[in-house]
Amino acid sequence: MLGKAIFALMRYFFHIAYNGHTYNGWQRQPKVNSVQEIIEEKFSQIFKTPLAINGCGRTDSGVHASQFFFHIDIEQEWDFDLIFRLNKLLPHNISVFDLFKMDGKPHARFDAVQRKYDYYLHTYKDPFLNQLSSYYDTPNLNLAEMKKAVLLLPQYKDYRAFCTAPDKNEHTICNVMDAKLFSTNNNDQLRFHIASNRFLGKMIRIITGNLIKIGKGLMTVDEFEQMLITKEPPTIMEIAKPNGLYLSKVTYPYLNLPLRTEFSGLQCNDWIEV
Repeated sequence: MLGKAIFALMRYFFHIAYNGHTYNGWQRQPKVNSVQEIIEEKFSQIFKTPLAINGCGRTDSGVHASQFFFHIDIEQEWDFDLIFRLNKLLPHNISVFDLFKMDGKPHARFDAVQRKYDYYLHTYKDPFLNQLSSYYDTPNLNLAEMKKAVLLLPQYKDYRAFCTAPDKNEHTICNVMDAKLFSTNNNDQLRFHIASNRFLGKMIRIITGNLIKIGKGLMTVDEFEQMLITKEPPTIMEIAKPNGLYLSKVTYPYLNLPLRTEFSGLQCNDWIEV
């Protein structure tokens, strides 16, 4: 009796980016358009068999990723340029940059040691920025006060007050390693940058929403810090719009790649730290 051939599943990491404007987030969900589902469909089309992928995180509806990783297990060998074929099949708003054959079973989500996000906003109406940056008709924001609040973030670990559903998490501790605020010369475009080992649901958008309140004079820095101290979520959450948020960098102990693409504002490439 002939034995069946045994094929070893090989794990691959893929380095990609996507514009999330037309998607209901990364994660596959019933009856909505997701980045994960689109990519899985193209893999299954290429290899003629259903294939599942695991992403490095979950982005909300409308949120972008200028650097993102997923892993996939494939047992088939191929003799063609897989990156070229994927990019040819994928829509214009999803790009594949690199693939890596990995030893063992590293995990794209659980092995990440740092994630960086950037939130972009502009304070004037611009039809070309609309999908890539959040428009807030709020000129003359108090950037000095906003910066004071930003600098508080690495000093605290528990972000329970900046999460839409804190009790659904095993814990709400985040090691925020860096937080900065940048602006253009005339202060009409802003970029909030934050790096941490993990983030809670809508955490960055909630922080940004409160920073905007501080800039408008509707919240003090002391009130912002009290949220960090008491860890009590407010009754009404200030959640910034999704289209200005980018997952911009993901780092692993064994993989730390430079960015291949980055949104920097269509009218200014030089950001000045506030």
